[in-house]
Amino acid sequence: MPLMRQAGQVLRERFHSKMEVTVKGWANIVTDVDYEVERLVLGQVREQFPQCGILAEESGAGGAASGEWTWIVDPLDGTRNYARGLPHYCTTMALAQHGEVKLGVTYDPSRNELFWAEAGQGTWRDGERVQVSLATELAPATMGTDMGYSDGLAADALALLGTLWPGMQAIRVMGSAALGVAYAAQGRYDLYFHHKLAPWDIAAGIIMTQEAGGVVTDRDGKPITLDSPSIIASSRTLVDEFLRKTAGTPWRMRPRQ
Repeated sequence: MPLMRQAGQVLRERFHSKMEVTVKGWANIVTDVDYEVERLVLGQVREQFPQCGILAEESGAGGAASGEWTWIVDPLDGTRNYARGLPHYCTTMALAQHGEVKLGVTYDPSRNELFWAEAGQGTWRDGERVQVSLATELAPATMGTDMGYSDGLAADALALLGTLWPGMQAIRVMGSAALGVAYAAQGRYDLYFHHKLAPWDIAAGIIMTQEAGGVVTDRDGKPITLDSPSIIASSRTLVDEFLRKTAGTPWRMRPRQ
């Protein structure tokens, strides 16, 4: 927990500073702040847990990668927001045992909110235990998603929302998948879905949602793994309704990219 707050402090201090921005791919950028925070986090992880493997967004796999335990790190999720001065971003990390997430932490520096979950210990926002949405149907729901880096799947997601609307109350596209899943885990979003993510985007959110009483599946409705590129996170009731109402849509049917 202190490490995430320390990383968040760096993000706050650099938020309005001049930063170097590099294009990694279509709609995908990285800043020198991403690298700075990743060095900070990984330095402490390697020092305190030398026996653990590491999977990090900017530096890839390292350490005892074939070991039992692996730390999964995204130093800055929502980089495009961050680089544009939009205060919706976070830093996140998780600990997995043989691919099963046991601990997840996401820190939002702008709002000073720390979300975390540990296997068997529930999901917490700072000192308050939280749970997924209690809504019993999608009609009153606020649903979250993001566009990601696949134009085809993003277009399919927009079309999918058109088929659901107005069968829900609101749609939010805010630019940080890690915060999006954290919001679903505490009921700020009734449901969050995305079509193309990496393990560091979803690792913490998987256990947060599960420990908050929810379920996390892929686009096919199968239990999610760290290798799943897609995610649907909510209560069992809302996930089932979402899957039922979106059956046969291009977003559900498009081959994995």
